[in-house]
Amino acid sequence: MLGADEFISSPPRKTVRFGGTLTEILLKYEKGDTTDFELLKHQLSDPDIKDAQIINWLHEFRASVAYLTKELEQLVNILLKLPWLRRSREVVEEYLCFLGNLVSAQTVHLRPCLRMIVSQFVPPRITIREDDVDISDSDDDDENISENFDTCHRALQTVAGYVPSTPQFLMPILVEFFPFINKSERTLECYVHNLLRVTVYIPTLRLQILELIIEKLLKLDVSTPQQDIEDAEEAANNSASDEKSTEEGLFDMEEDEDRKGNKVVSPSTERMAHPLAERLDILMTILFSYIKDVCHVDGKLDISNTKDLYRDLVSVFDKLILPTHASCHVQYFMFYICSFKLGLAEAFLDHLWKKLQDPNNPSVIRQTAGSYIGSFLARAKFIPIVTVKACLDLLVNWLHKYIDNQDTGANAYCDVALHGPFYSTCQAVFYTLIFRHKQLLDGNLRKGLSYLQSLNFERIVMCQLNPLKICIPSVVNLFAAITRKYQLVFCYTIIERNNRQFIPVVRSGTGGDLVQTCTNPLDSFFPFDPYILKRSKKTIDPMYQFWEELSAEELENLKKPIKKGASEDEDDDFLKGETPQNDGVVGIAPNSYESNTRSPVSSIGSPADCYVPYPLSH
Repeated sequence: MLGADEFISSPPRKTVRFGGTLTEILLKYEKGDTTDFELLKHQLSDPDIKDAQIINWLHEFRASVAYLTKELEQLVNILLKLPWLRRSREVVEEYLCFLGNLVSAQTVHLRPCLRMIVSQFVPPRITIREDDVDISDSDDDDENISENFDTCHRALQTVAGYVPSTPQFLMPILVEFFPFINKSERTLECYVHNLLRVTVYIPTLRLQILELIIEKLLKLDVSTPQQDIEDAEEAANNSASDEKSTEEGLFDMEEDEDRKGNKVVSPSTERMAHPLAERLDILMTILFSYIKDVCHVDGKLDISNTKDLYRDLVSVFDKLILPTHASCHVQYFMFYICSFKLGLAEAFLDHLWKKLQDPNNPSVIRQTAGSYIGSFLARAKFIPIVTVKACLDLLVNWLHKYIDNQDTGANAYCDVALHGPFYSTCQAVFYTLIFRHKQLLDGNLRKGLSYLQSLNFERIVMCQLNPLKICIPSVVNLFAAITRKYQLVFCYTIIERNNRQFIPVVRSGTGGDLVQTCTNPLDSFFPFDPYILKRSKKTIDPMYQFWEELSAEELENLKKPIKKGASEDEDDDFLKGETPQNDGVVGIAPNSYESNTRSPVSSIGSPADCYVPYPLSH
């Protein structure tokens, strides 16, 4: 028997049914005696294992990590499957110590340890039985999920602290474990959030993690065309209206008073009807929040942090966004970070300008850069008119030089394949003028007109390359109306001539029908067209320039040229009107520009097709 003092100082008895220490069991195993080793494995795998047992075993394993070589990989895997996260604090702390000891002594187990931690970046799976079918889904009701994620990040930091090469082994695992886009919204949300948390304490991985996330977002984005999202919303709204009218018929008398007093907003109004758009909306909201948090310290913009993140995001933009056609929303991460400081917006414009004018870049990249410049200048409220003018000067000067070099040569004819960057730049200039002409003329009409006249649009429009034939009809028509009004250039003669010369390209379909084809790469691409994801658009809308619908009077006024030598006092209502605002905006042209006669309500925020009938493709 032990005396009282000796009992208190002695270690607690292990709750196992076989004798010997862990070291003895492992030594026996090396000599071929596997009985106790199998019992050990069985006990560690027991789903009903108690906290005290886990702590005792982990304590012994910590002291015996030297024995846990590659040959005992099976035993280590059992230890890594222990349900340690949802246990007492004592178990968690002991397990974290064990992980540190294990990877520092046996780096051969680094990958399995990292895989175990990363696998916990999503909510645990639970099985729900519905109609006699087992359905596996994420457990969104786990109250401790946030605390568990915190613990996972502690574990990852512990491992990274012991093994400097952790980042290079971690990145492939983060890629491997990224959930499929058809997984639950909560699963995707948690995983992306946790990936972004990793960048805070392993900054060397930030660029790669941002690339991974934005690549996945792009796949979501191009899988959900804007028209599909709008159709799903319309169908959901119609369905909701039908249900509401039925309910109102039944419950009118009881609820009338309640409705008058309290307007209840259902959380479902925040949801996107299209399931992939809903996932994209949630993930874009997380990305915007991350950008804001990294760039702001104690509520103030941190210039150093912001510049570093901007460089990473521009790198991702060049690698993934610029070469991708038909993305609608993901590119707005650049729009958002540029809103923090004018210097960033100017740096982004300069970056795009260099892409556009560099003849060594592929033509399609140069054209896309032109589209981004035009769309950014037109839509970003935070870009002042002085910056717009500086960019217009650069673009227009480049156009004139291009005409100098090409207009009399062998290639001086209208061909988008030969002169794609030229046409893209023309369209960027025309688009910018449409959105910004009021500001350019605001304050001093004479000075503003003098500036616009100095751009010499007439030479650009009249050149042999004939940009009005290539640029999309909605832009051409509005540009023609505005330049006619201010007597800068008269485009309608050229437009009518282009219409007469237009010959549709047709091919025979399988059924013998003639199908008109459109191969103009300028069609349908303004990268900062209206953002329609409900949650994340709240971040973008305050800094976004919507298109203001033209009233019937303004449409009429556009047809009336201003008098030569008109003073500011004689300026008409259209000129005095405010610059386009982001309120009260309706009806515009479809982004796809499939038709120049259609102006659906769903296309809010783009210029209307109007004025002169124009062919569908050219």
